[in-house]
Amino acid sequence: MMYLMCLFYVCLRYAMHINLSPEIEQYLQMKVGTGFYSNASEVVRDAIRRMREEDEKLEKLKVAVKIGDEQLERGEGAIYSASRLNAITEKAFHNAHNGKNVSSDVTG
Repeated sequence: MMYLMCLFYVCLRYAMHINLSPEIEQYLQMKVGTGFYSNASEVVRDAIRRMREEDEKLEKLKVAVKIGDEQLERGEGAIYSASRLNAITEKAFHNAHNGKNVSSDVTG
């Protein structure tokens, strides 16, 4: 079993030793073998960074859903028919084709 030392910078610097299954160890070594990462610690740090980004996106989505639910409760909703969704999609493709930036409401 591989013992992996990772450095984290959360309030204090410390080393952490993690026991990994042979499958995960093999996966880490494969990722290092691609040449994109110098060592297994870099793979782990990148994975944690990506998980944090996903957690942040999920939190933003939860807030947006809550806002939408509150708007619906106040009667501020709009009915989305197939034709309305098609019009929105066509406008989005037109804007993208013409180089217009996508709203952060869409991209998160």
